[in-house]
Parts: sequence; C-alpha cells; structure tokens
Amino acid sequence: MGAAAAAIISGAWLSYRYFAKPVVLTVAVGSIDGEALSLISAVAARLTTSNAHVRLKIVDANTSAKASELLAAHKADLAVVRGDTGGLADARSVLLLTHGVVLLMAPSTVSGDSLGDLRNTTIGVIGGAINRPTVDALKQVYQLDRAKVIFQDVSIADGATAISSGRVHALLAVVPLTEKYLAKVRQFFQQEHPRGSAPKLIAIESAGAVANVAQYYESYDIPKGTLRGAPPVPSDDLTSLRVSYFLVANKSVNNGTITDLTQSLVDVRRDLLSQYPILAQAAAPSTDADALIPIHPGAATYYNGNQQSFLDKYDDKLYYGSLLLGSLISIIVAAWRFAGSGNTPQSMLEPLYECGNEIKGAKSEAELEEIEKRIDDILKSELARNANGEGADSPAMAALSLTAHRLQYLMSHRRTMLRKLN
Repeated sequence: MGAAAAAIISGAWLSYRYFAKPVVLTVAVGSIDGEALSLISAVAARLTTSNAHVRLKIVDANTSAKASELLAAHKADLAVVRGDTGGLADARSVLLLTHGVVLLMAPSTVSGDSLGDLRNTTIGVIGGAINRPTVDALKQVYQLDRAKVIFQDVSIADGATAISSGRVHALLAVVPLTEKYLAKVRQFFQQEHPRGSAPKLIAIESAGAVANVAQYYESYDIPKGTLRGAPPVPSDDLTSLRVSYFLVANKSVNNGTITDLTQSLVDVRRDLLSQYPILAQAAAPSTDADALIPIHPGAATYYNGNQQSFLDKYDDKLYYGSLLLGSLISIIVAAWRFAGSGNTPQSMLEPLYECGNEIKGAKSEAELEEIEKRIDDILKSELARNANGEGADSPAMAALSLTAHRLQYLMSHRRTMLRKLN
C-alpha cells in the first residue's frame, strides 16, 4: 500500500512539474554581419530572465539560406530568414523583424542617377550570395547585359577598398535603415577619391516592375537625407526596393506554443528597444491569405486578440475538478479520522494547505518558486518516510495526492494572473 501511495504522489507532482516546465524551441539564425545572432541572443536571454513559458535555444546558421534549410529539415523549430530566401514552403511567419532596403551607392562623380542610366559599370554586391536574388530580380527588368553593367561580389571588409581603388564603380547593399547600419554604409566612402566627392544613391526607378516579377520585394521610397543630412543624400525621396526579414516557425510547431511565444516576443520587444533600436521596426506579419509567408495560426491567434490563457482553455474543468478534489480530500480525511486513524501524523497535510493559501497571496513569480520548493521538500519527505515504512496509511496518502493536484491548479492559476498583471 505504501508503494502505491508513493506512486500516486509521484504521479501527481510530476504532472504538476510537467505543466510548469518551460517549452524550449530551437531557432536557427544567420547573417553575414552577425547582427541577427546578437539580437536573437538578447531576446533569448530576456525570455529566460523573465521566466517566459517558451524559451529559445540558438543555432548559428551563418546565413539566412542555411537557417531556412535547418527549418525545412526539422532541425530547427524557428528561423530568422529574409523574404527572398528559398525553401520556405513549410515556414509560417511569427514576427516581422525589420525591412532591408536596397541601397545602390556610388561616388557623386559617377554619371547616371538611376539604374537604367548606367553604362559600362561594375557594381560591387556587398554580401555576395545573400543578395544574388536581388541582382537576379533587377536583371529581369533592366537590360543590364546590353548596357554592360556587371555585378561582382564584394565582402563587407573589402567594400571601402573596392570603391576607392576603382575596382567597382558602385556598391549594392541591402540593409535596414537604422543608424547602426547606415554608419557602416558610410564607411565604404571614407577612403574617397582625391576629389573627396560625396556618395550618392542611385534610384531604382522601375522598382514597381521589379516587385511585380519578384514578389518578395516591394517598391519603397528612401526618405530625403537618409544617408547624409547636410547636404542631404538623397536630395529628395528616392525610389528603391525593400525586402522583409521574418522570424518564422515550421508549420508543425504547436499553435498554443507559438501563441505564447508571440506574446512574450511583443513584451521583450518593449524591454529591449533602447538597447536594440532596430526592434522599433518589428511588427505583426501580414495576415492576408496571399501573404509572402503565411502567418502561423498560433501567431494569428495572438495578433487577432483571440489568445486563450491556460485558464481560459481549461478554467471550467479546473474549477470543477478543484471543487471535486477538495471534496474528496475532506471525505478521505473524515473517513480516516472516523476509522480511528488519528494516531497517524496529520502534519503532512497541514503545511500543504498552508502552501495553498500562500500561493493565492503570492505577489511575484519569485514567491511562487519559493513556495514550489517547499512543496517539493514536503513531498520528498513523505516519499522517503513511505519508503522506510514510517509514512501514513493509504487514505492519508490518497488525500496527499489529491492535495498535490489542487496545488498544481492553484500554482498555474496564480502564475497566469501575475503575468497578466505585469
């Protein structure tokens, strides 16, 4: 009987620990400058310190394309990808992180203010392979071969030298329009020609046509003065292209888990905004049926305001179950006492009842964790006593098991309420 009672208690408490245990999702991240890895690492750390229900384990994929491959192969649950990355059939968007804008830059001495005007020009492509879809999309609209415009891969470290030496006449980069990225772009022109000519931006005047043939791009007007303020570069709003960066999940990931993650990400965005200004561009992805990357149903639930908390989903069952458990506990204890089992120590239930009251009044998750530790200690102690044959009889142990179930409900209820309040 003692072994059976111990098994009941163990099962009850293990089930509680199962519901309280965080869910860990693997996220594949890759970017040529390492900024995406730094950002997602900060997000993951914040999720951990805030005791979020869903946590992140990061895999450095080096590139967006590799991150997409890991997601498709089910070696990652999530990935940070660029919209023009291939292999996203099973991807579902969770968060629109930012937009990368196509900057076509050249010294002001270069003739031609738009891509269609360029002739006999070599354009250095910063990042190489990651921007190959951009080059291919431009070639579909512009007669670049006829104009003898060629593209040459250039590393970030070699960008300034390539332009100052004349090896390339212009540079193409795809970056978010934040001060951190724009500062890096300006550095490409610090080793300028002897004339000291300032850089200029070249318009992609047929951006709308490019977006029509490559739908992961959209036409975008770069605001006046984006690259430099005085004199402003560009001197007026200038037409170009942009592409979106997403946090995506494999479509097989549980909807409820993604709903919880999405809510936590929105909270984290607010907390990290001062440290990572790029998060100001983060937003809900498109919910349209023809969106580039369909939204994950779990994320859509959150953005549409239809998310259900643990209590929303199971409140009726937990409420009536709690009443039933409470009644069963009372019946078992009464029968136990009536049967003359009063010589059995009753102190094991009293501390647990007291823990229930403390859970209801807890003001923080730290308090709940401390209470949880005490409950662990009480149950471990009773299990040890049963193993030695010194514990209570079966009715008392059954009452203890039911009490553990009730505490499981109270702990989940209070933790959910505290998260809502915060």
